[in-house]
Amino acid sequence: MTLRETGTYTHVMKVRRSGVVAIACASALAAPPAHAAAQTLQRSLYVSVVNEAGAPVPDLGPADFIVREDNVAREVLRVAPADEPMQVAVLVDTSQTSRNNISYMRTALPPFITALTNPNESGRKNQVALVAFGERPTIFTEYTTNTSELQKGVNRIWSLPDAGAYLLDGLLEVCQGFKKREATRPVIVAIAVEGPELSYRHYDQVLGSLRDCAAPFYALMIGTPSADLSDEGLSRSIVLDRGTTDSGGRRDQLLSGMALNDRLKQLAAQLTHQYRVTYARPQSLIPPERVTVSTSRQGLTARGTPSKERQDRP
Repeated sequence: MTLRETGTYTHVMKVRRSGVVAIACASALAAPPAHAAAQTLQRSLYVSVVNEAGAPVPDLGPADFIVREDNVAREVLRVAPADEPMQVAVLVDTSQTSRNNISYMRTALPPFITALTNPNESGRKNQVALVAFGERPTIFTEYTTNTSELQKGVNRIWSLPDAGAYLLDGLLEVCQGFKKREATRPVIVAIAVEGPELSYRHYDQVLGSLRDCAAPFYALMIGTPSADLSDEGLSRSIVLDRGTTDSGGRRDQLLSGMALNDRLKQLAAQLTHQYRVTYARPQSLIPPERVTVSTSRQGLTARGTPSKERQDRP
C-alpha cells in the first residue's frame, strides 16, 4: 500500500492562504479602479453671447456659462474664443415675391461676406457659399474665401418671374452638402421674403437634417409673418420656429428689406465672436436628447450649437 505524502497543519494552511492571496490579487487586477467608473468625457459647444443690444460680449469664463443635458447641469471645464473656420451657407430668396427686396439683398450681402471672410485672430478664414432658392435650389457660388468669386454670385441675385420659393428644399440640400463635405463648423443663414412655400420636403425631414448636420440656422424673414395654412406653409412655419431655436440659431422678423444691412452686420459680429465652451459629461450616460446653454449674467443671452467634432475622450 502506498501512502500519500502528508504535511503538517501549518504547511497546509500556508498553502491555502497563498491560494487565497493569489485569488485576491487576481481580482484586484481585474477590477477597474473606483475612479474609472466615474470617468467623464468632454464635449464642446459653439456659443454666441449677446447683450440687450445684440452685440457680442467679450471676456467670459467658465463661471459665466450653464450647460445642461436633458435639464441636468454639467461641469463647464474651459471657455476659449472659437477660431475654427466656419462653412457658412447663405440661402437667398430669388422667387417672384422677393422682387421689391432684391436691391437690399445685393447691397447688404457684400459687407456681410467681407466680415465673414476676413482672417480671424488665428489667421484663419471662413468659407461662404451662396445658394438661391427661387424655383429649385441653385448654387451661385461654391464655398470659398475669395470675395471676388462671392461678389459674382451676388451679382446673379435677381427675382425670377413666376418663380416660387423652395426654402425647405434648399435647407435640406445644404445639410446634405455639409455631410458630403464633412463640414466641421457649418452655419446656415437664410434671407427670405414672407410668402408662399412650394417645397416638396416636409418639416420633419428638414428638422431631422438640421439636427444631423449640427448647423445653427439663422432666418432673416422680410415682411409680415405668412398666414399660409397649406401643408407647405405650415411646414415652413414649423421649420422657421423650431429649426432656428433647436439648432442654436435665431429667427428675425424684418418689417422691411431696408433693415437687412444692419441685421447682417450684427449677425456677422455674433458669428465671428463666438466661444468654444467645453464641458464634462458622464461616460456611462446615453447621448442626451437635448443640450442647452445659458449664462449666469443678467441681461445677456446665450445660444449654442454642439461641436461637429466629436470630443468623447477622458
